[in-house]
Amino acid sequence: MIAPHGGKLVNRTVDSPESERALREESKGLRSLTLTGREVNDLNLIANGALSPLEGFMSRKDYEGVVERMRLANGLPWTIPVVLGVTREEAPSPGTRAALYDGEGVLLGVIDVEEVFDHDKRREARNVYLTEEEKHPGVAALYQRKDVLVAGPVTVLPRERDPENLSPSECRAEFERRGWKTIVGFQTRNPVHRAHEYIQKCALEIVDGLLLHPLVGETKSDDIPADVRMRCYRTLLENYYPPARIQLSTLEAAMRYAGPREVIFHAIMRKNHGCTHFIVGRDHAGVGSYYGTYDAQKMFDNFAPEELGITPLKFENSFYCRRCEGMASQKTCGHDPAHHVILSGTQVREMLRAGQLPPPEFSRPEVAQILIEASRETARA
Repeated sequence: MIAPHGGKLVNRTVDSPESERALREESKGLRSLTLTGREVNDLNLIANGALSPLEGFMSRKDYEGVVERMRLANGLPWTIPVVLGVTREEAPSPGTRAALYDGEGVLLGVIDVEEVFDHDKRREARNVYLTEEEKHPGVAALYQRKDVLVAGPVTVLPRERDPENLSPSECRAEFERRGWKTIVGFQTRNPVHRAHEYIQKCALEIVDGLLLHPLVGETKSDDIPADVRMRCYRTLLENYYPPARIQLSTLEAAMRYAGPREVIFHAIMRKNHGCTHFIVGRDHAGVGSYYGTYDAQKMFDNFAPEELGITPLKFENSFYCRRCEGMASQKTCGHDPAHHVILSGTQVREMLRAGQLPPPEFSRPEVAQILIEASRETARA
């Protein structure tokens, strides 16, 4: 099994009823901090080891290293800041502990405060998102972050187990049970259409198994809801994939839409779940026209293969070619684009709103039907 990023799989969840009771009791006398939805997502990923080797929210040195050099203070590749923002009035003193709550007042855990420091949001926007424009959803979320960052290791209360949300250790155990040595991860925040299916099955030709790993944390308001996407995934897997070679599990991560930077972040999380390979298609984690079509693929060139430890499988944009009578890409098809079935996201959404099935060469009818029904439910609401 591939080693976790940094060599050790982190676990910051309390491991006994006695420890949980003690933590809940202690929290009553601590300063309270309320986390945003994104920070809650990050906290849970720290707790279960998906963000190994992080044991808490980033220190100033780690934050500066990530923003400026795409590395933690110890030199380990890392591309996205994982931080906790507070107001100056809320900021706890270094050397103390603070209780962490979600927006509904539910206690999540505690943080051992090691540092409180200022940061330059516009510099972070330029370096991480390659733009300072607030219309970029990742930059907008960054600008909304509170002005002071709190750093330190966290201790997190256990949550009710979701059988569709496997932790890194659970994923690894499942891969071992199945006897998989090589596993390819696929990141998605959208339904899987024929082009995605094609590259996943191409990857399956060279590895033992596929981890279909949809992101179900905080996303843009116009992204398809997670429950709808999950229905699509289940239907697709039941009808068109070999069940013995697929593992479906959710990832409770927030989308940053940081394109080239985020692809490395996504790959590291899949490495921590046990993946040896990671699929990278066109415009990975992109939004609008902020990044080039294959900039995310080029980002891997900034790191030596042994530094990341996970192998990217780079695919060009795929489509159905009527002349070839099958799925293809520019690498395998030389026919005129007039023979290619390619639809924009806007075209697909318009068809679904009108109750029209996209052509079967673009989307499996069962998946399209789920999206049509969801669109109607949204319209009625």
